[in-house]
Amino acid sequence: MNKLAPTLDLDALRSFVTGIESGSFAQAATRLSRSTSAVSAQLKKLERQCDVALVVKKGRHLELTRHGEMLMGYARRILELNDETLRALKDELLKGEIRIGMQEDFGESLMPGILGQFKRHHPGVRIVAKVDRNQALQTALDNSQLDMALMWQPATASSQGKLLGQCKLEWIHHPDLDISALLASGEPLPLVMFENPCLMRSRATECLDLAGIAWRVIFVSHSLSGIWAAVQAGLGLTVRTHIGMPSNLHKTSHLLPSPGSLGITLKQLKISGVDNSVQTRLAQLMEEALSTLSY
Repeated sequence: MNKLAPTLDLDALRSFVTGIESGSFAQAATRLSRSTSAVSAQLKKLERQCDVALVVKKGRHLELTRHGEMLMGYARRILELNDETLRALKDELLKGEIRIGMQEDFGESLMPGILGQFKRHHPGVRIVAKVDRNQALQTALDNSQLDMALMWQPATASSQGKLLGQCKLEWIHHPDLDISALLASGEPLPLVMFENPCLMRSRATECLDLAGIAWRVIFVSHSLSGIWAAVQAGLGLTVRTHIGMPSNLHKTSHLLPSPGSLGITLKQLKISGVDNSVQTRLAQLMEEALSTLSY
């Protein structure tokens, strides 16, 4: 008879995940209404079950080991399935409506998969999605027309929201567009951009001005699909992140000054009449997805 694989302790997994997400196992103990020693004992139990070290002490803090990082993803999924099962048995699956906005880069590449996964697990929630640019999303939030929005971090330092990650801005062009030849000729660089105001357009033109490189906007689009179509046609180059970049385009980093990076922010409003766990679960899915995409 084959030896059965050990079963991971769900309470220990919850303590582990809560401890890492809280920043300390003392805070996790408070959230879980347990003593710190009990939470520490569960962590040790989990390490024995996994037969690997999950955390390592760095100064006064604990950091995940390589195996700990691997377990975090699985642990969240295991706990999610456990909690969903109990809600289903009690007929307490999430219900209601949520209005979510997303910047075009995320709406065309990242969010369809996240929303599809969420809808499969929570069919009782009605999702109303709005894909638009930053300014329009902020206006919708200010007018309470959206409950949450995933957007590029606005330029104003006072902007509120949770920073989920950072993405490097890239100069992107079709491989047939010879950037070296354009620079050598002294001709203005042809740019494909959104109309103003646009965070990425501002970054592009500012860093070119500082480097003394001439430029001109030769194509203006109202949509991201229009930007990608113009760049793929070889009309000029643009500044975006790698998120959603068509596979036949190239990034140029060594010939042009760096436009820096942009933060990815999640802004949320309080939803009346809807279980707050709707927002919480969607926010978790976004954060998990962006942890592998941002850098």
